[in-house]
Amino acid sequence: MQTGFWRRHRWLMWIGGGLLAAAMAVAGVVLVLAHRAEPMLRATIVEQLHQHFHARVELDSFHLSLAGGLWVEGNGLRIWPPAQVEGVTVPSTATPDEPLIRLEAFRFHTPLTYRPGQVIRISLVELKGLRVDMPPRSHFGHGAPKDPGPPKTGAALLRFQVDSIECSNANLTLETSKPGKLPLQFAIAHLKLTRIGSGGMMNFDAELTNPRPVGIIHSTGSFGPWLVDDPGESALKGDYSFDHADLGGFKGIAGILSSTGHYEGTLRNLVANGETDTPDFRLKSFDKPLALHTRFHALVDGTNGDTWLQPVEATLGHSHFTAQGQVVRVMAKDAAGRPQSLGHDIALTVNVDRGRIEDFLRLASRSDAPLLTGAVTLKARLHIPPGPAPVHERLRLAGTFNLDDARFASAKIQERIGELSLRGQGRPKDAKGDGGSETRSTMEGDFQMGGGVVTLPRLKYSVPGAVIELQGTYGVEAGALSFAGTARTDATVSQMVGGWKGLLLKPVDRYFKKDGAGMQIPIHISGTRENLQFGVDFDRMKGKPAQQPVEPQ
Repeated sequence: MQTGFWRRHRWLMWIGGGLLAAAMAVAGVVLVLAHRAEPMLRATIVEQLHQHFHARVELDSFHLSLAGGLWVEGNGLRIWPPAQVEGVTVPSTATPDEPLIRLEAFRFHTPLTYRPGQVIRISLVELKGLRVDMPPRSHFGHGAPKDPGPPKTGAALLRFQVDSIECSNANLTLETSKPGKLPLQFAIAHLKLTRIGSGGMMNFDAELTNPRPVGIIHSTGSFGPWLVDDPGESALKGDYSFDHADLGGFKGIAGILSSTGHYEGTLRNLVANGETDTPDFRLKSFDKPLALHTRFHALVDGTNGDTWLQPVEATLGHSHFTAQGQVVRVMAKDAAGRPQSLGHDIALTVNVDRGRIEDFLRLASRSDAPLLTGAVTLKARLHIPPGPAPVHERLRLAGTFNLDDARFASAKIQERIGELSLRGQGRPKDAKGDGGSETRSTMEGDFQMGGGVVTLPRLKYSVPGAVIELQGTYGVEAGALSFAGTARTDATVSQMVGGWKGLLLKPVDRYFKKDGAGMQIPIHISGTRENLQFGVDFDRMKGKPAQQPVEPQ
């Protein structure tokens, strides 16, 4: 029965077969057109990139498909620096074999709604493996680029407008022309560009890995227009957040830093303003964390990461201070003559205007209790040269300080200070109790610090009734002290002793009186911060030369 139906309606088979043949023919024509369109579209893309960058452009492979619209894929795109076009001249020192931009692969899709003369809009271009190697300024001409004039009409049958670009696994390298300087590299995990115009400004949203300290930076802003004569002078501005940056990559310090801020300028010269928070900042040798917050204004040379702080305002624990200066990389050549980084050279001027001495001592001490407490002001020059040693051993400091309302944490030391004060005031009876345990002292002097040792060529220590002037050294790590000087009191020897013993000592008062002081005797202090030893220097009393303080090991 079915065979009879098809015999009576054989025309249906002819129609179906004809439609199938037509469909195959159309498909064949589409494939042929697509195949023939590939070279034309490839040439259009290369030409438009050439006109945009004014540079040589190469593309290894290119493929398009018309299934569900226009699909385009390409691999091995390379764009060289501009050379002798539109008034731009690249000197012979440039490396012509090295592209400015490399791209592993790209692809995009657009609906098939093309009309002659109409711009083809592409909503999204996807890029993979972008590498941008930005040459230094010396590789570009310095003359003003000539105006290329209006675009040539009829130069291309197809014109494209890209709305956005998404890029994964990108890398930006900023070269430098400074001798011995290494390039600065940024690994960009994700980058999205929007509002893309021909030679105009574009917006970006980027996530990148900062080289040192290692951490993730998320940044949004605008870039451009792209300057053909020197891309490094292209404008850049934006905001950033920097989270979970591990300071452990630097020698001697540790902590997890976070930062937010704004930057503006060019790729090579940025002005940055921001804040940082490191709740667990510490020196590795002592591992005593303390909260550190900073607010900064800085100039950054993007070609090498050199930074000029103008200034940094910081709070460490309860202490406030400012610092300004520079942080620059120091280079040397290895055995093969290649430049290698030795690290950063830090040179700062530091001003502690509202400080607490216990904050700084806690940071550089293994003890839970600081040696003493009190309000401190300080002005110093700080220098940390690069090197393999811990920071506290490389650090160099020189300056002056004032310490007010100081009190020692050790009850034994504080009792001795209180006793000295009361006896110096001629109150020996009060000194037998604990009346001096709350005695506050002041301290001022000059200091230098180097190799983990603090040297004080002039130290004046004062309590009510007594003044001690010393010079010597203090070992930061081991806490060893070695000081020598003089102690002056308001009271005489007999007044300091009191009672019947004081009466017996009255004849000797005249041997210790000097320059208006009731008593002046040579003293020395040695031991460690946990076990201080005070003593009278009898050799100096006999007129012998003072023993030089021993530098702590």
